[in-house]
Amino acid sequence: MDLTGKTVLVVGSGISGVAATELLKKKNVNVVLFDGNKELDLTALREKHPVFADVKIILGELTAEDRSGLDLVVLSPGVPTDLPMVEDLKKDGIPIWGEIELACHFAKGRIVAITGTNGKTTTTALCGEIMANYYRDVKVVGNIGIPYTSVAADTTDETVTVAEISSFQLETIHTFHPAVSAILNITPDHLNRHHTMECYIKTKERIAENQTEDEVCVLNYEDEVLRAFGETLHTNVLYFSSRQKLDRGLYLDGEDIYYADGENTTKVINVNELNILGTHNYENVMAATGIALSLGVPMDKIVEVLKRFQAVEHRIEYVTEKRGVKFYNDSKGTNPDAAIKGICAMNRPTLLIGGGYDKQSEYDEWIESFGGKVKLLVLIGQTREKIAACARAHGFENIVLCDTFEEAIDTCYRNAVSGDAVLLSPACASWGMFKNYEERGRIFKEYVRALKED
Repeated sequence: MDLTGKTVLVVGSGISGVAATELLKKKNVNVVLFDGNKELDLTALREKHPVFADVKIILGELTAEDRSGLDLVVLSPGVPTDLPMVEDLKKDGIPIWGEIELACHFAKGRIVAITGTNGKTTTTALCGEIMANYYRDVKVVGNIGIPYTSVAADTTDETVTVAEISSFQLETIHTFHPAVSAILNITPDHLNRHHTMECYIKTKERIAENQTEDEVCVLNYEDEVLRAFGETLHTNVLYFSSRQKLDRGLYLDGEDIYYADGENTTKVINVNELNILGTHNYENVMAATGIALSLGVPMDKIVEVLKRFQAVEHRIEYVTEKRGVKFYNDSKGTNPDAAIKGICAMNRPTLLIGGGYDKQSEYDEWIESFGGKVKLLVLIGQTREKIAACARAHGFENIVLCDTFEEAIDTCYRNAVSGDAVLLSPACASWGMFKNYEERGRIFKEYVRALKED
């Protein structure tokens, strides 16, 4: 579709909407902005985002008259695709794109797309560093915080774009097909949006639906859903495994990671040479290595980065030590499976801060993962009672409910002794108490670093 001179409705005035509007205006496309929040101050919105200065803005409700004359709609990822407004647009026969589809419409070069319930951010950051160690023009975008649309116009045929892709973004793709895709794992998450696990799984699997026979999909062999999915693909499949040797793929054997190409087996690295902890991170390393090899990066260039790569912010991130107590920020543990990874990575008795926004998750497996390692569970937010009830049902009684985040941190510090760890790994989203998990993690770090040691 040639969008030049067309009229495109951008839905959402947040970071994605701003980037989409900027890209469309660069490409001489007429933009109309819609936001369902009728209380927004138009003057303040235009002052904050000058790109909206000459854009028609509709707030609150999109009428049939507003819909007439539209050639395309671009939804921000946070906008559910089953809203009545979106259904009306579909009935009118207006194509619905998301920011990823819009970006790839204009972008050049090759793209690596990484999805999965957990590990996306670490794998994307690691993969981006590996690519930048070999290729000249590398862009790291997507759900990691930089909209793909914000860099699409600056890409060339030589660009390698590494993108973290969420299930929300995959709902609205059409022609998007990465040179290399990866699905790291699939566990229950965002069921308040996708409603069923079947829908969530199918949405994640869309990342590979347009790939050709010459392209590659990297999958976790130990995830039964993904192993079965790999058998249905016509594209090249490269598995990684943390539990067993593979004839072709990457695998963890003891403390060593190996790559097998079907004929030869090469040692990649010993995990003790890495700066990131836990089996889940070794899986992220294998996935990033498989992606990089599939895109032609030499093994020595990959290993150079593996040896120097540090944990990404908010993912089992070491913060500081006070009175012999180590503090870790795992604010990105926004669902039970991610939080299990946080617990598994701890090598000390742990005082755990959990709770937050309710995404209709179940917490049984998270509680069971404590395994005698968690000394105290301190709960905050909307889910605190639900998690406390679940913990007691599993025989865990050492629980404290707190009203504020600061109270939770103080409670942990007061009850910790030298040799313990305090871990923020909420198993819940941050909404309701914080703008996002990044703000939650930053506040945790600032507060912890200011704690007095006397």
